[in-house]
Amino acid sequence: MDNQVHNQIVSFIWGIADDCLRDVYVRGKYRDVILPMTVIRRLDAMLEETKPAVLAMKKQLDAAKIDNQWPALCNAAGQAFCNASPFLLKDLTSRAKAQTLKADFVAYLDGFSPNVQVILDKFKFRNQIDTMVDADILGAVIEKFTSSDINLSPNPIYKDEAKTILKHPGLDNHGMGTIFEELIRKFNEENNEEAGEHWTPRDVVELMADLVFMPIADKIKDASYSCYDGACGTGGMLTVAQDRLLTLAKRRGKEVAIHLFGQEINPETYAICTADMLLKGDGEEAEHIMYGSTLSDDQHASRQFDFMLSNPPYGKSWKTDAEKMGGKKEILDTRFNTYLEGGDVMPMIPRTSDGQLLFLLNNVAKMKKDTELGSRIAEVHNGSSIFTGDAGSGESNTRRYLIENDLVEAIISLPDNMFYNTGIGTFIWILSNKKEDRRKGKIQLIDASKMKSPLPRNMGKKNCEFTSDIRNEIMRIFLEMEESEVSMIFNNDDFAYWSVTVERPLRLSVNPDGVIPADVFKKADELAAVRRAIASVPSGTPLDDWAAFAKATKLKATVLKKIRPFITVKDANANPVAGEADSDLRDTELIPFTYEGGIEGFMKNEVLSYAPDAWIDEKKTQIGYEISFNKYFYRPVNLRSMDEIIASLNELEKEADGMLTGIVGGNING
Repeated sequence: MDNQVHNQIVSFIWGIADDCLRDVYVRGKYRDVILPMTVIRRLDAMLEETKPAVLAMKKQLDAAKIDNQWPALCNAAGQAFCNASPFLLKDLTSRAKAQTLKADFVAYLDGFSPNVQVILDKFKFRNQIDTMVDADILGAVIEKFTSSDINLSPNPIYKDEAKTILKHPGLDNHGMGTIFEELIRKFNEENNEEAGEHWTPRDVVELMADLVFMPIADKIKDASYSCYDGACGTGGMLTVAQDRLLTLAKRRGKEVAIHLFGQEINPETYAICTADMLLKGDGEEAEHIMYGSTLSDDQHASRQFDFMLSNPPYGKSWKTDAEKMGGKKEILDTRFNTYLEGGDVMPMIPRTSDGQLLFLLNNVAKMKKDTELGSRIAEVHNGSSIFTGDAGSGESNTRRYLIENDLVEAIISLPDNMFYNTGIGTFIWILSNKKEDRRKGKIQLIDASKMKSPLPRNMGKKNCEFTSDIRNEIMRIFLEMEESEVSMIFNNDDFAYWSVTVERPLRLSVNPDGVIPADVFKKADELAAVRRAIASVPSGTPLDDWAAFAKATKLKATVLKKIRPFITVKDANANPVAGEADSDLRDTELIPFTYEGGIEGFMKNEVLSYAPDAWIDEKKTQIGYEISFNKYFYRPVNLRSMDEIIASLNELEKEADGMLTGIVGGNING
């Protein structure tokens, strides 16, 4: 599509908001009218030529008393949607009375097929009708959208009846989708606080699409493929992925089809995504976009997909989902639980304050295992997904599951301020269950945090971007598995560690002067008997054998348990109490899988040489996984030498002396 025409249409539609809505809506609410009206006008324009055929078909169906008329009416319309009302949108511009216009406009909206009704309902567009009628702007808005100054129809408009002088070219489905996405982007700029929540910057999406498709581009066949986004927002990732696969296939002389699937929980963004699919002529794809929570109401549970791209919400509570799934501790969903070799369940449920890793596990559960390419995933996360959570936590168990199953190809660190609504660091995970041989058992970390180009002006918090050259360089580093200061290759085990609990024995001595509170026993004579028994034991008597102590005092074990805190003191020189550990001396050690000699080697070298009485409580040993970019890519700042610092200070002193001389000299001369 010609960029000039594209910009003219976007500017015209944007101008409708300024011309008609300015005194009625605050600027941040323009989208509530403009986006649904753009959809309505495009659908209306696509149905204009077949309107007589649709009305004729409806008359026949009414006469035959057929209830389910929509399939036949859509067939008559030649589209995946239709409008069975007697009106076209332009017919409503002649209404003189506001109430007549309102009634006919409502009847017009009610005439759309169910797939369009869903979009209108999620937009909550009917809620705007009374506002526009009361402000007397509904007619003006309709007139602007049906004006001859703009063409949202797939058919060209001519200046003359002979159709020799073109006024407006026809707008194909791709062009319409591009315009709609541009409008969304502009509205997101107006609402910076919400912009990044449902909108991933195009430069990031294009990099993700490259990471998914480029490694297998030469393996693309004449076939149908599927692409899924479980947090699809406005559908931008799906459409970019579709374009990228089709382009790569065409270059290689392959005929492919790609079917898009998604799910979105936000009603407006769901409506935008579904509408965008319809506007591009993808009626079938629009039906594949589901509404609801992917976590607690997965509506693609039985499907598997070739490619998956997603930017799930991070740092956002999923407590409501957890409650719907029976409570965090009771979640049995197989997407979020796995089994260890011994048959024990390993839950991968993260804290309820941040559910981003659940979206990654949802994608992994939908990977194809029986195809040549398997499945490829690209997903954006913040830093917590790579390092938050101790060994045995849901987050660490998730990383363990992904890495031990050799699913992670690479993780790429992005620059700060790449997204509209957050300045924090973000990372792209690239996963595959059919790794090429050179990548098996390995993970590539790429630090692209400094690879950025500044924007001429900030877009929300986004102040930089990936140019095509930068994206190409990142892809080169990835595809070549280059090792450098910004790219490192690790074995899977490099990220694993044992978390072990190191215990030291409890050492106690008798303290006959210890005071036993009176309320420890119900009867005073019991307390007196205990005190006499304790007094008979010499001070400093070691308590390494409680059984012997009990025998000496003739006190029952239950009584000794009550009084021990009051009659003993810790004594480093005493013998250990049999089978008991000192909680004050307890320590946790993180031992890398790569440590020579493993746990035994670590204990020998790092612990027993300093504390020969220490031991490991094997019941508490956990396996953890953590990925730290700072650990691998941190470069300390080179400090200046003392000679350089002194030389700089001397120069500054000379400059200061010169300035002072000039000032004093100037005063004297004055």
